[in-house]
Amino acid sequence: MAPVRIEPGPGQESVWDYPRPPRLEAVAEPLKVVFADTVIAETRHGHRVLETSHPPVYYFPPEDVALEHLVLAGGSSVCEFKGAAVYWDLKLAGRVAAKAAWSYPEIWPPYEAIRGHLAFYASRVDACYLGEERAGAQEGDFYGGWITSKIVGPFKGPPGTRSW
Repeated sequence: MAPVRIEPGPGQESVWDYPRPPRLEAVAEPLKVVFADTVIAETRHGHRVLETSHPPVYYFPPEDVALEHLVLAGGSSVCEFKGAAVYWDLKLAGRVAAKAAWSYPEIWPPYEAIRGHLAFYASRVDACYLGEERAGAQEGDFYGGWITSKIVGPFKGPPGTRSW
C-alpha cells in the first residue's frame, strides 16, 4: 500500500518534501549524543542529510566526538549517493553498543562536507538530542534518522516500507 503523506503543521517539515537525491545542510541547533551517562558527541557544527521519506540523519564533526570510546567495527555498506560507510562500536563503562555509529571515510560529491563525520543510531545509544528535544529512533535496523516533533511522515523503516 502506498504511503499517505501527513500534512505538516506550523514549524514542521514533511519528510515527503525532502529531495532525492538527498540534500546536505548545516544544522543551526545543537546536537548531542549520550551513552552510559556520558556525552559522547556534542556539536554546534553538525550537518543533516534529508532524503525523501526518511527522518533527517545528523552528522557530527570528529573533533566534537569522544573518539576514544569508538572502535572500528567489521562490515560496511554502500549508499548510492554518498559511497561506502564504515561502522563504529561504542564501548564505555562496561557497555558495548555494536555499530552505534557510522561514517564515510571517502565520500562522493556533493557530500564532501561530512567526510569523516559520524552519525549515530538513536536506537543504539541512550539519548540523542536536537536542541533541547530528545529524538526518537527511526524504526528498523538499516536507516538512522532521528524523529522529532519538527517532522512528520510516514517514515521509511518499518517492515514493508523498504520499497517506498
